[in-house]
Amino acid sequence: MSMAIRILMADGELAVLEMAKAATTSFLWCELVTVNDGREAAKLLSSQKFHGVVMAGHLPHLDRFELIRHLKDSPLNAGVPIVMLTDEDDIEMMRRGFKAGVTFFAIKPPNRERFYRLFNAVRGAMENEQRRHHRLPYHTKVKCTFGDQNQKRFVAEVVEIGEGGLAVKPSGGIEVGQTLELEFLLPQISRLTNPDAAKSRKKLPSEREVRSEGPQKIRACVRYVAPSGESMGLDYLGLTPAQRQVIQRYIVGGS
Repeated sequence: MSMAIRILMADGELAVLEMAKAATTSFLWCELVTVNDGREAAKLLSSQKFHGVVMAGHLPHLDRFELIRHLKDSPLNAGVPIVMLTDEDDIEMMRRGFKAGVTFFAIKPPNRERFYRLFNAVRGAMENEQRRHHRLPYHTKVKCTFGDQNQKRFVAEVVEIGEGGLAVKPSGGIEVGQTLELEFLLPQISRLTNPDAAKSRKKLPSEREVRSEGPQKIRACVRYVAPSGESMGLDYLGLTPAQRQVIQRYIVGGS
């Protein structure tokens, strides 16, 4: 069974949190973490990885828009889907929310059944966030260049690879937000999409082996840097379809 999707729900009303937890007790795919204090929610977002956040209208000590700002500053959770619950249709508040980064709006469910439907409705977006952060160990040298006209460079090592990015060490003195040009070998995974049919005839282009021939050039942005500078996390800034396919096959397993 795959790892559960971790969702943080922040609401000042304990009864609402209990209703949401009751609605998700039968979900094998979901781990719901609930808090009723904005400051506690901010601490969790800065220290733990979640795949989605649900927040309501009232939060003690830190309102929902302040919490969104904390979330966007979190290297772990800056890109997660955000669901904001409202008591009524408020167009201006929704416009403000979308500008702040809210992904979905929903009327606050009045009962357990409506909460059940809500979590099922947003499951797909949160599963995408979970999959994007799946990383497997992968070790290879990587040439990193940056700065004006890419005049600065250093050699590091890829230690983990995923569909959304890489973990690399050391950081080379790079800061969060900087863009790097990377050059490294992608995992050498190959597979035929229909090997049985290929035995009796010439392979079609879609059935040929997928390989990365030689070092690949990929742009990436620094998402976080370890306080020690020992490692950093990078998000891709665009992959070719062939590069993405090779990485996906490494993550899910190629044969």
